[in-house]
Amino acid sequence: MPSSSPVFSAESWREAAGLFRRSQPVTPAMGALAVTIPFYLFIAAVVHGGPVHVPAIELDRMIPVQAAWAPVYLSLFLAALLPAFVLHQPQLIERTVRAYLAAWLGAYVFFLAYPTLSPRPETVAGEGFPAWMLRTIWASDVRYNCFPSLHVAQCFIAALACRRVHLGVGNAALIWATAVSLSTLFTKQHYVADVLGGVVLAGLAYAAFIRRFPRDATPENQRRLAPTLAVGAALAYGVLVASMWFAYRCGIEL
Repeated sequence: MPSSSPVFSAESWREAAGLFRRSQPVTPAMGALAVTIPFYLFIAAVVHGGPVHVPAIELDRMIPVQAAWAPVYLSLFLAALLPAFVLHQPQLIERTVRAYLAAWLGAYVFFLAYPTLSPRPETVAGEGFPAWMLRTIWASDVRYNCFPSLHVAQCFIAALACRRVHLGVGNAALIWATAVSLSTLFTKQHYVADVLGGVVLAGLAYAAFIRRFPRDATPENQRRLAPTLAVGAALAYGVLVASMWFAYRCGIEL
C-alpha cells in the first residue's frame, strides 16, 4: 500500500486490523505483570484499618470535587492501554511491559511503606450522568494506594512509549495523560503529591527501559498506521462510555 494513502481510509483500517492478527509471544515480563497487578487489592487490604498518611497541601484543599471530570478520569484505562493498540514492534512491546512492571513494583514499595488514604468525601453531590459515573468509580476503587499515582504513571509511560513510534500520537497522548492527571485531583482520587510522584515514577521507568529504543526500529507501516490505531483506542473508550450511559439511563447502579 503506498505511504500516501489516507490515514483513516478503509484500506488503512483494514491494514491496522491486520496487525492484530499477527502472533505475539507471551514473555516472562508479561506473565510477571499479570501476576503483579492483583496485589494492588491485596496491599489495600493489608493497610486497611492501620495508620495512613494524608499528604494534602493547600492546593488540594482548594480544588473542589467536579463530577464533570469523571469521564476524563475513566479514560485512564484506555490511556494506559494505548500501547496495546499502537505498539506492534516486539522489542518495544517488551521494553514497555518491563517499564510497567517496574512502575507497579516501585509503587507497591511506597504503598506498603507509606500507606495513604484518598481525599474523596463520602458521597457525590448532584445528579446526572457525570455524578453517577463518579459514584461508580468511587464504588469500584479502593481508597488506599495513592502515593505515587499508578494511574498517572501508567498514562505517561504509555504516552512516552507511543512517542517512540509516532511523535504526533505520542504528543497527543501526553496531553491526554496530563488531562487524566488533572482529573485525579478533581475527582478526589489523588493528591497533588501523588500526581507528581506518578510523573517521576513514569520518567524513571521510561529512562530505564524505553528511552534507548531507536525510533527508526519501528517499521514504516506501523508508524504510518499509529494515528489510525490511536483513534481505534479512542473509539473503544467511546463504546465504554456509551455502555455506561445506557446503564445509567436504565437506572442500573454498578
